Amino acid sequence: MKSLKLALVFLLASTLCFAQDEAPKKKKSTSVSLGTNGLQIKKDGEKTDDDDDDNNENNNRFHMNYCTIDLGINNIQDKTDYSSAAAQKFLNVDPGQKNTSLFDMNLGKSINVNIYPLMTKYRLTATPGFKMYLVSGLGLQFYNFRFNKNISYSNSPSPNIFMDTVSFSKNKLAFDYLNIPLGITCKSRLNDKKWLVYGVGITGGYRLASWTKQISGERGKTHNHSQFDFNDFNSCITAELGIDDVIRLYATYQLTSLQKDALDQHPFCIGIRFGGI
Repeated sequence: MKSLKLALVFLLASTLCFAQDEAPKKKKSTSVSLGTNGLQIKKDGEKTDDDDDDNNENNNRFHMNYCTIDLGINNIQDKTDYSSAAAQKFLNVDPGQKNTSLFDMNLGKSINVNIYPLMTKYRLTATPGFKMYLVSGLGLQFYNFRFNKNISYSNSPSPNIFMDTVSFSKNKLAFDYLNIPLGITCKSRLNDKKWLVYGVGITGGYRLASWTKQISGERGKTHNHSQFDFNDFNSCITAELGIDDVIRLYATYQLTSLQKDALDQHPFCIGIRFGGI
């Protein structure tokens, strides 16, 4: 009887151990979120790129960041010498209109959009209160300039601007650039949960397209895609400032002129950044 009891106890213990070993393991779930830090994908219990940069020296210094979008307004700093022969020839308008006011814009509808589907960051340094990253990537830069006056761009007989004979309800000049940024982004700790984010950099762009879009009662909607004496390449200085996971602001200034020869115009933009390093 005593041997039977010992056998039953041993059998029960073995069954419990086997059941415990065979218990199904809980699967880890994956979460996706989009915020001021961009698109974040992680599993339960997994840390994001920045969670342990402070103290873990074994962390991979190189990370990818997805889906950064800038949305703001753009304007033009006009440095043109309107008395020059090139400007006088390019502007086919009355002499009294050959000045900066010819390009007066509706700023509320002059929109800048930058889209960076993929950004990379390399951590240069990290302490409990400070981080510094080298940042690069690939994206698209869009300018939209809405003119208040009825100016038109033409290539006949050569590139020129003239005052049109119709009244436009919409008169827009637009650019698309393929954009490569390179910069430094820093983060300084404000408290246990918040970081001050700031950075500077430079971008290089290639003009993919330039065109005008005009709407009038006489002609309806018209588009004119052409180079119009615009430069194929541009370069901008950039800056950002904000609080991580709260708000980020960006600004850009184009170092190169929009035009090749006749005019000396430099776009600048300011707005809100969604995502970022």
